[in-house]
Amino acid sequence: MKKIIFILGLLVFLPLAAQEEERSQLEFSEYLSIVKKYHPLVKQAGLVVDEANFKLMKARGAFDPKIEADFSEKEFKATEYYQLFNSAFKIPTYYGLEFNAKYEENYGKYLNPQNTVPDEGLYSAGVSLDVTNGIFLSERMAALKQAKLYRQQSQVKKDLLAAEVLYEASTAYFNWFAAYEALSLYQTFLGNAQFRLESVKTEFQAGDKPAVDTLEAKITYEKRQLELQQAQLDFYKASLKISNYLWAQDNIPLEITSEVIPNKELFEEVNEMWLENELTAIENFQDNPKIKYLEYEVGMQEVERRLSANKLLPNLELNYNFLSSEPEEWQGINTADYKFGFNFSLPLFLRKERSALQLAKIEVENLKYELINTNQKILNQLRSIQNEITSFRQQRFQMSGLVTNYETLVSAERRKFELGDSSLFLVNNRENSLINARLKEIEIIMKYLKSQAELLKITTQF
Repeated sequence: MKKIIFILGLLVFLPLAAQEEERSQLEFSEYLSIVKKYHPLVKQAGLVVDEANFKLMKARGAFDPKIEADFSEKEFKATEYYQLFNSAFKIPTYYGLEFNAKYEENYGKYLNPQNTVPDEGLYSAGVSLDVTNGIFLSERMAALKQAKLYRQQSQVKKDLLAAEVLYEASTAYFNWFAAYEALSLYQTFLGNAQFRLESVKTEFQAGDKPAVDTLEAKITYEKRQLELQQAQLDFYKASLKISNYLWAQDNIPLEITSEVIPNKELFEEVNEMWLENELTAIENFQDNPKIKYLEYEVGMQEVERRLSANKLLPNLELNYNFLSSEPEEWQGINTADYKFGFNFSLPLFLRKERSALQLAKIEVENLKYELINTNQKILNQLRSIQNEITSFRQQRFQMSGLVTNYETLVSAERRKFELGDSSLFLVNNRENSLINARLKEIEIIMKYLKSQAELLKITTQF
């Protein structure tokens, strides 16, 4: 009788083992590298940096040299009233000083006297200076400072966006792993239930077991079938979800097939991959990307505050140009020939400027308070997650020992049942306890893995 039971056991378990050997494992590290390289949302995060680079280029464009030309003429009833031509080459600098070279050629019967120039035209070279809005801070200087800060901030933003995608991708893999482990568990115990049902039927036919045992074995077998069907459905759904994060080159989506399974030693793989980040997360707390992001935000708003303060000053622009009709003889320039001017303006009440400054100050204070709150919030998050990781790691090892003990009890109870010293009810009860313990172990592993992934998301160290 025992030989028959042993042979039936082999027939049940050998197909499962053969099927397992035909499958290939997708390592978590390999999966994560595919997501980093090909996922569209990770690529999209990189566009943030490109956008910042172009914004910086745009801000620098305010300091580009430029060529200007202006031409106008009037002719009426065969009389040329006037013809005016002005051209200039200007080189702006960072501190409001602008170098320029100009040429004028004007003539006509009704030419405005102030536009009268020598027949060869009039050349000039000089500088203009926006005193208050150039030396201290101007609109274009502020735009350039903010664009530089934004470019630095964009790299942090890219990391934050990518970390969010990688966190979700990691969670999908962990759910896939848990679904596979539950599926394997129910497959094993369905095999056990089928094996026991066939054994009990054989022993009943031989007169060694009562008929009620065949009913109980059949009920257990059918219950395990239902549990396996649900596990298969969960695994199928998890496989589809993980496929959302698998892409190939040229944005070609991939799909997980039934021949691919997760890494069975996922706990050990993740523990080894992310241990260093776990140890240094609080130590490198001030380098946290969310904090850096807000610091750049404060920096950009501080530039805006300084610009608003600068606008309280009166507006004063100066310009001076040497004049000559013979540009080839610059060494003989007559300093008595020049063109000078200034522009001055000051609002009497400065209500617009003062209110803009106060609003900018309030915005800076708001961001600083937010930064202080975020600092403390992230620090507490890191401490909480590290405690979770430590606790789940200990729980996992304790639960692993508990599962081993349950396996020993199940094995002993089966042996006693074979010898006639136990009942089918006790064997099923022991197996149910083992199933629950194993599912609890999978749940603890999942909590541990998700805590590690959450820590990676906060520190963007994926």
